Amino acid sequence: MKKTAEHRNLLAQMQHVAEGLGKTLAPFCEVVLHDLTEPEHAILAIHNNLSGRSVGAPATELGLARAADPAFEQVIANYPNTFPDGRLAKSTSIGIKDSQGQYVAALCMNVDLTVFRSLNTMLTQFGSVDAAAAVSETMAPNGADAIRVRIDQFAARLGTTPRALKADERKALMRELKEAGLSDVRRAMDIVAAYLNVSRATVYNDAR
Repeated sequence: MKKTAEHRNLLAQMQHVAEGLGKTLAPFCEVVLHDLTEPEHAILAIHNNLSGRSVGAPATELGLARAADPAFEQVIANYPNTFPDGRLAKSTSIGIKDSQGQYVAALCMNVDLTVFRSLNTMLTQFGSVDAAAAVSETMAPNGADAIRVRIDQFAARLGTTPRALKADERKALMRELKEAGLSDVRRAMDIVAAYLNVSRATVYNDAR
């Protein structure tokens, strides 16, 4: 494909996008910009290099398929991939078209799943408890868990988080807790205030 002024401008702008993503997603995500007008030397920029490739390396099979077919899917997200050394990856590929509808570039992000899977294993082990242990206790007042669960449910219905609730939403929450009898739990206002990350005065005001 003959490279036009439009193509050069698109590629120059995408280099900034790739650089910004690379800095934001470092060090676990490789960000690669492919110039599909030159598939034999497609890699124009690579940030957080996890695959061992270099600038000037050829396009992948996906890149070649996209360059050859303007109808090829423009965004392919979270597909399984593998680095050359066998590490598992999660990849997303975004095709960039010119004003004529032809693919000029592809921005690809490859996340190294190895670290996250190891971290998940460690966190699971760290967070596990012995359910068969002879002793079980709680440092929270009775009913505290019930209040937190109801707050989580309330926030979920609104598509938000407990700490992001607005004033009118907190007032509705306090009415719901009162109707459920949860406002009578010992230190209920303290529990709600801590969970919503607001002051006790705010909670008392919302409960009026």
